[in-house]
Amino acid sequence: MNFTLVNLLLFKLGWVAAVFSAAHGQAWIGALTILAIAAINLAKAERPRRELRLFTAAALVGLVWESVLVNQGILIYAEANGALVAPYWIVGMWILFATTLNVGMRWMKKSWVLPVLFGGIGGPLSFLAGEKIGAVVFPDHWIAIAVISAGWALLLPALMRVADFFNGHVPTPLEPALQGGQS
Repeated sequence: MNFTLVNLLLFKLGWVAAVFSAAHGQAWIGALTILAIAAINLAKAERPRRELRLFTAAALVGLVWESVLVNQGILIYAEANGALVAPYWIVGMWILFATTLNVGMRWMKKSWVLPVLFGGIGGPLSFLAGEKIGAVVFPDHWIAIAVISAGWALLLPALMRVADFFNGHVPTPLEPALQGGQS
């Protein structure tokens, strides 16, 4: 089985583990699953340090964005315990998502429109599924969906650019100086 397919299957496994475990008060299970999936991704990377930088950037973006959503009362996460910062498991989900950017979802790099559309539609759909499972609550459903859609429509194209820059799997046109195999 090629790694692109494995990458997407691992993403789905990690998503399910994180969301269900958070919804049932055991977010650490999902976090450990994400850690294992990130380790597999790094082991398969040609330049793991670059991919690790991508994971770090995604985690920071996720921490800031999700914390803004929490602070503004747009959503409430399971296991957040009233904290004004995003819970660790949702930040881990951003790392999990980053594992796909240079592998399973690299096809989106062909056009800036694809990540805008995928982010604007896929982002809220993922959150709606998380809401149905009980991992997140939207105090005002339609405002939450609109804000999440707009946020993901902006953040996914930005993350794709960051993924190009910190691509640990395949050299890209944005990193010609690194095509000699440097980390």
